[in-house]
Amino acid sequence: MSTPITCPHCGKSTAAVGDQAATCSHCGKTIDVPEQSARPAGPSERSGMHPVAIVLMVLVGGFLLAGLLMPPVRCARVASRRAACINHLTQLGLTMHAYHDKHGCFPPAYLADENGKPMHSWRILLLPHMEYGWLYDEYDFDEPWDSPKNRELTEYIPREYQCPKALDNMPTETNYMMIVGPETVSDGPGSSCIGSMTNDGTSWTIMLVEVTGTGVHWAEPRDLNAEEIDFSINRDSGAGIGSPHPAVINVLFCDGTVRSLAKSTDPEKMKALSTIDGGEDVSFLDD
Repeated sequence: MSTPITCPHCGKSTAAVGDQAATCSHCGKTIDVPEQSARPAGPSERSGMHPVAIVLMVLVGGFLLAGLLMPPVRCARVASRRAACINHLTQLGLTMHAYHDKHGCFPPAYLADENGKPMHSWRILLLPHMEYGWLYDEYDFDEPWDSPKNRELTEYIPREYQCPKALDNMPTETNYMMIVGPETVSDGPGSSCIGSMTNDGTSWTIMLVEVTGTGVHWAEPRDLNAEEIDFSINRDSGAGIGSPHPAVINVLFCDGTVRSLAKSTDPEKMKALSTIDGGEDVSFLDD
């Protein structure tokens, strides 16, 4: 390949071939041709790989990196939702105690009509002690919870009554319930107070548990019947205590604390925790 050079003798441009001496085509004198610097090799030339192969390697590496990062991202999301769930229960605990301070007792599981039929839930009774006083004021206690007027009001669910993990699936379904029955925090229409928990203590008495898949509207006066559930923790049953969180269930106790109990917790121990004055051994909570 010829290379244009300037003759140092006559100053005119001439052509040189290779890197050997050349003769000027104008003055006929000999010209020493300088060595040409080599062009740097590109990435594909240095590696000996085709550019397409390099692009493919970059793409595959990106997918592999994304796969390695996904588990930590999922774990962070799970931890965040569990922390938000604990926060919701903590807020409900504070609200329960605000109700107790005003009325001298915790709220009953429900208010009944003249025939003893459940009519309004404890979740409605707590509204004035939260930031939903306007909803409580609009709610009609003379009508059932599911009357057209009340159903229109309760199509909006206070965020504290639902686990963040369940929000997208069931927009008005509650994930927190009382265990209702004899010797529990409420027998239904009846209330309990801190003074009645002298034997077991508020720190070892369940106020609320997580549930999932029950289909219970947050304003519906329905909770877990202590005489019907088996106190095992099963997230898929939809009929008892359960949680959407892996391995654990969040439980609110009457002192306002929230504990995360293993889903493998013995049902008999869960039953012991549900009584307000049974005197059962619940020392396993301190393990």
